[in-house]
Amino acid sequence: MPKIFVPTLSQGQQRMRMKALFPSFKFERGERGIGIWKGSLQPTVWGDKYRVQISYSPKSSPSVEVLSPKLRSRPDGERPPHLYSGERLCLYLPNSGEWTRQMFLADTIVPWTSLWLYYYEIWYVTGSWLGGGKHPVAKSEKKARRDTIRKEGRRKIDRGNGETPNHGG
Repeated sequence: MPKIFVPTLSQGQQRMRMKALFPSFKFERGERGIGIWKGSLQPTVWGDKYRVQISYSPKSSPSVEVLSPKLRSRPDGERPPHLYSGERLCLYLPNSGEWTRQMFLADTIVPWTSLWLYYYEIWYVTGSWLGGGKHPVAKSEKKARRDTIRKEGRRKIDRGNGETPNHGG
């Protein structure tokens, strides 16, 4: 069966859809033609109202940050889960097909951001992330974990317990 080509949605199409569904989100053009939308979401009537920023170029994946109020660690010091560096929200698993450039930000990224904030508020109170999902591990984190496993494996061998560390992927 032949593969069907579905074109990437243009920034103009994204803008029109966002304006139709979220008219309070304001658009501005950033550096290198990146589209930036800023607006407020309140996932529940009793929760906080969050000002968020969505940055997107049809050549890259969307990036979402909470501008205010700032995301906080729990009182026990645990940092919020499902965050990339720079406090960007992890809303979907990259390269999994959960989100593609043929999808509207207003139909996916904005509702997913609201849902992420809903789960964040629950997590902050309970310590349990109920939003599920997998958070991709950055290459630097993977390398640090591998190095830790190797060091622990060497310590076991040095102690003479005869165990050989598993260095598999």
